[in-house]
Amino acid sequence: MTVTVPAQPTTTKLLRRRVGTDRPALPEPGPPPPERGSSPREGQRVRPMTRRQIDDRLQELGDLYAETSGGGPRAWNEARGAFLRRLVADVRRPGFELLVAETTAITGCAYGFPLRGGNPAWEGFDGHLPGRLLRLASCGRLFVICGIHVPAHVRGRNQDRPWNLARRLQRRLLADHGAAAAVTLVSRSDHSTVEALLSWGWRYIEGDTPRTAPHGPFRVLVLDS
Repeated sequence: MTVTVPAQPTTTKLLRRRVGTDRPALPEPGPPPPERGSSPREGQRVRPMTRRQIDDRLQELGDLYAETSGGGPRAWNEARGAFLRRLVADVRRPGFELLVAETTAITGCAYGFPLRGGNPAWEGFDGHLPGRLLRLASCGRLFVICGIHVPAHVRGRNQDRPWNLARRLQRRLLADHGAAAAVTLVSRSDHSTVEALLSWGWRYIEGDTPRTAPHGPFRVLVLDS
């Protein structure tokens, strides 16, 4: 699971003028300007893809997954193939949406589908959703985010900024579907993804603590709109 914000001006302090001189005071060196990050006003454009566009650019999406997963050579083989198989299956789900961020090429993506009361349970959620989320699912306001694939710098810098690309993608998915919350599954061994999601505003479900976490291979995380 990845635009330039104007940097704040460097603050300076003026030195007192020397008595009897008209030389202008020299500014003291100030702190370095804040780090520049992605901006929603320039750079990546976020837009949804139709199913036909997904089919046409499937290999490019697979390359994006391999490039952003950090899995080395394996990411370009088994992991990339497994990702594409999951994506092809998920595209068939009712209400599925895939958003891409792009400049001249795809630089990030996020995708998922609404979890409604009449839908078959998504693998891994059985028995793990509290009553509040089940009620949202029953009225079509719960969204499953299957994946957020972004460059490493989006995971590591400016995670709490609203213009962070991952935050933009997940927020757009919820807004497009009028969802009150999103849920996702993360492998218990995938600590880096859990940390990234938490930095983007996700949280554990109620009752999920190191001592009381539900059993199973996955952890369930929740994102409120």
